[in-house]
Amino acid sequence: MTTATERAAAALRVGGLTPLSATDWPGELSAVVFCQGCPWRCAYCHNPHLLRANGPTEIAWDDVLAFLHKREGLLDAVVFSGGEPIAQRGLPDAMRQVKDMGFRIGLHTAGAYPQRLKQVLPLMDWVGLDVKAPFEAYSSITGIPGSGADALASAKLIIDSGVAYEFRTTVHPRQLAPQAVEVLVDELARLGTRHYALQEFRAQGCRHAELTGKVVPSFLDESFGAGIAPRFESFQLRRAA
Repeated sequence: MTTATERAAAALRVGGLTPLSATDWPGELSAVVFCQGCPWRCAYCHNPHLLRANGPTEIAWDDVLAFLHKREGLLDAVVFSGGEPIAQRGLPDAMRQVKDMGFRIGLHTAGAYPQRLKQVLPLMDWVGLDVKAPFEAYSSITGIPGSGADALASAKLIIDSGVAYEFRTTVHPRQLAPQAVEVLVDELARLGTRHYALQEFRAQGCRHAELTGKVVPSFLDESFGAGIAPRFESFQLRRAA
């Protein structure tokens, strides 16, 4: 007989599974579970097929568990990504199942649901938060009014939780100017952010013609990064190539 936890987890809508990754959780060998659904519509999204609540080629949760059982002792962790994983109410129970198998639990989130994030943080070993823009300018990236307030609340929850984390911002020069990045850096530093990364936009997967068309030179060079690094305990500048 299945338990309530198992029934709730089984409802998780999975749009993809990466068997092995060394980059989705820095320093850990992990499998990545890509969850369907996201309330935001960022133009640079490289997983647009995951935006809808239901995808054309979903993977049954039981099949994900069967795969993970074969990787026990071989993988360190499982990262739940998306889409926005916290959009799905079955996520906490799915995480508990995976944690009970002995895996560490990671999460990629944009912070769209701070109250739900608060509920799952005790299950986390690491969180990667995608910080889109200065919080008052969030809707210019997400297309959703008020999204900056939710992201700010989520950032504070993560910092206060004691869970290991990384905040990171994807930068396309058409969407974030150097001055906007500097404003965001100031905001994050004042919050007490310790670990931060700036990463260049990658065209792979993006369906937005304006962003993938005419190339705009990136301003994320070593000189720009050198002015930001002292604000954080750790900082990375990730180039697209």
